[in-house]
Amino acid sequence: MPKRGKKYSKAFDEIDRSRKYSFQEAFEIASKNSYVKFDASVDLAVRLGVDPRHADQMVRGTAALPYGIGKTVRVVVFAKGEKEKEALDAGADFVGAEDLAEKIQKGWLEFDKAVATPDMMGTVGKLGRILGPRGMMPNAKLGTVTFDVAKAVTELKAGKIDFKVDKAGIVHTTIGRVSFGVDKLQKNAAFFLDTILRLKPPSSKGTYLKSIAISTTMGPGIKVDTSYVRDLLR
Repeated sequence: MPKRGKKYSKAFDEIDRSRKYSFQEAFEIASKNSYVKFDASVDLAVRLGVDPRHADQMVRGTAALPYGIGKTVRVVVFAKGEKEKEALDAGADFVGAEDLAEKIQKGWLEFDKAVATPDMMGTVGKLGRILGPRGMMPNAKLGTVTFDVAKAVTELKAGKIDFKVDKAGIVHTTIGRVSFGVDKLQKNAAFFLDTILRLKPPSSKGTYLKSIAISTTMGPGIKVDTSYVRDLLR
């Protein structure tokens, strides 16, 4: 096991590893023991009772959290004509077409999310090897391939997140910052977990929410009792 730093060890020692906490307790402990010098992100890891190797058990979607994630999201849009102006008016950081694709091919990646109108996907598709591995490829199922570019840009700027279960059956996501406070973090967590529950595959049998853990940037994970999800969603 890697050697732990003093600050990490102190934060780790504040957690009772033999128990599972309520959401309120977990958020309080995580926030209190965040030791980084910046406004740490608060992350949620949810292990699901699915086998991602089967297409009918893949859990993937988006969630526009009530309070966002507290991060400035840089958005580029592939569009032409009126849609280019629409994207800029909505707050897109950069809008273009073939020129934008060429810029990205030359190594420019100073953005977090990409949106494209359907007619631009022939051009965007050529960027698959660059954008795909980084999770930046526009996707119709995630609402980032659309003619309603204003809505897509506005939602992404507000902190709309996209998520996908990994090979181990775990969904990882950021749900806010330590500065949000417990109440806002709980409401963001409730919205996200409600979204996860609504996406439960019909082929998933047995326990769906197997485990939940909360952590902050560089901090230890805190186990949450899944039975508290019902209370959180009330």
